[in-house]
Amino acid sequence: MKDHEDAAGHGIYDHFMGKGSFEVVERDDGYVDISGGPKAYFRDYEDWYPTEKETMTHVRGRVLDTGCGAGRHSLYLQEKGFDVLGIDNSPLAINTCRLRGLQKAKVMSITGLSSKLGMFDTILMMGSNFGLFGSFKRAWWLLRRFNKMSCEGARIIAHRTDPYDTAEACYLQYHRLNKQRGRMSGHWRIRTGHKKYATPWFDYLLVSREEMQDILAGTGWEMERFIGTDGPRYIAAIRKWGT
Repeated sequence: MKDHEDAAGHGIYDHFMGKGSFEVVERDDGYVDISGGPKAYFRDYEDWYPTEKETMTHVRGRVLDTGCGAGRHSLYLQEKGFDVLGIDNSPLAINTCRLRGLQKAKVMSITGLSSKLGMFDTILMMGSNFGLFGSFKRAWWLLRRFNKMSCEGARIIAHRTDPYDTAEACYLQYHRLNKQRGRMSGHWRIRTGHKKYATPWFDYLLVSREEMQDILAGTGWEMERFIGTDGPRYIAAIRKWGT
């Protein structure tokens, strides 16, 4: 990723340096919003949501933290004695992780993951990072790849938002537009911005609990349980099939 495209990284680094930071999200239908922003990536454990804290009790063995951002989950687990590798496609985010003390951090896109990194017992997809799969087809392909780089009994712990749990017209209209385009309702095409920086357009996938289970079929993974099932946001503990 080129520096002028690293909007998320600049937001994270600016916040780390005590400067003002924010994140603008633009969707391909013209919808624009401001996210929770880089501040959320630095939240101390005491301020985490109860479901996040519970999620950490399901982590086992060697950990891969995908889309690690500023590294708050990785750093917490490292402090607890876990062997953690944090990856992110943002060079400045990874630089920030290292400055904060994360021992193993690598600039890498989710599509670059392979067994060359070794085998993992837990794959974290926190911060709504199940969305990084981008589409049903790519999710299915990457889940099969995850299967090949995970140990017996491995888990994926994935945070996601149900796109259907809304009454807002701007979201419902986008659902209809996606159906017209032959895409899943929660298949967003977005880019993010911070000051003069903007990412390239990329696909981002929001799925319901039922759709997540449909995606898992045939990938070697199965749903183990949902953690926190009230409201649109939920966390899924996904188990390697047959182990």
